[in-house]
Amino acid sequence: MESTLDDFFAPGFVPADLGPLAGLMRARPVLNAFITLFRGGEDEVLVRLLVLREIGARANAPRWTPQELQSHFAYLNPIKLETVLARLRQNDLLVWDSDAQLYALSEPGRIALAAVTTLTQFAGEDAELGYLTGQVAAGQSVGEVSAEALQHLLARLNELYADFEAALESQSEFRIRSARDKLDSVWRWVEKGTEVMRALLGDDTLDLPTLNLAQSIAYAQSRMLRLTGVFQRRLSELAAQRVHLGESGLTSTNVADWLRGQSQAALASLADGLLAFHPEPLFATSDELLDVAEFEITGRVRTEHVASELPSSSAAPVVDELEAERLLAAEALYEELAALAGQGLPASLTESVLADTYHETAYRLSLLALLGDADAALEQSVVADLVKLPLRLETDASVDELDHPEVATISRGRLMPLRSE
Repeated sequence: MESTLDDFFAPGFVPADLGPLAGLMRARPVLNAFITLFRGGEDEVLVRLLVLREIGARANAPRWTPQELQSHFAYLNPIKLETVLARLRQNDLLVWDSDAQLYALSEPGRIALAAVTTLTQFAGEDAELGYLTGQVAAGQSVGEVSAEALQHLLARLNELYADFEAALESQSEFRIRSARDKLDSVWRWVEKGTEVMRALLGDDTLDLPTLNLAQSIAYAQSRMLRLTGVFQRRLSELAAQRVHLGESGLTSTNVADWLRGQSQAALASLADGLLAFHPEPLFATSDELLDVAEFEITGRVRTEHVASELPSSSAAPVVDELEAERLLAAEALYEELAALAGQGLPASLTESVLADTYHETAYRLSLLALLGDADAALEQSVVADLVKLPLRLETDASVDELDHPEVATISRGRLMPLRSE
């Protein structure tokens, strides 16, 4: 026994009083056209759509004689064709003019055909967002924007954004690349939607609920537009973490890409002879988890709290041997330069800094670079006394070649005494 509409509702509810159902009831003629088209098996549905589309495609002569239909659909079984035409006619998708002996599409049939045609135009990867954006754009162009179409578009944008965020949080290069490709595929629809929302927000005739939906869609679209840079930065970060396999030019990502493209049988064959034992999975049950939790809470012996104290203070260690050598070298240089400053005569840089070893010569030259340094002069050390001497270091781009066991060349320069004013 076939159920009636009242049988689907609880006692006390009248179907006609429900707002969402009332809109569907008003559209029953069009809905019946879809029911006629899509009831039955997949093959039957495809043939009905084929016949209806071919009949509706002849715009210059929209009416057909039975002979024209038989001739046009010669590739179909005549009996099956007659069955399809009878079904379309009996359910008011086709109109039969008995006086003129002609077939024509009915108004519900033309509407259903136009909707199916629009839907099949978006049969690609980005079908859903493209179709929803097209519906909103069409409504905006004729001044009849459907709040329900706006809600569907907003829901799809939020779903896509959540998928993109999940891909970014996964830290998986493959998921991020797939999400970026998905964003690229829907990009033109996001841009088209942005243009439509800009036009809607500038429309003073919109009611408040529709305006709020348009603003929410504009915000969702702007969030998606910002994701392009985020994807690129995250992929660049992951690219910097790739492991390079020797000098082959391959990375761990290349290997993973190749493995993901192999079948299960091919992957299984790669492991032939490589495993000496089969893996044994371990499963944690609720009873085991409770046992572990009970042990951690009540049975585990924990170490006693031990108070720790800071170590006692001790005298600073004595300077090591290297520091002592540097101190002696600085004192010796100070004595030489003090005598030079007392004479008031210039001296060559080579004569002033050259020592028995390279390290001592380099150290003495580094001290000369501090002459006149106001900060170094504030210290209480032999270095501070040295930089306060009335001397100035002058150098040029030339070098002097030396006959020395460890120092081959040294910058050409001189130490000049400072004249007191």
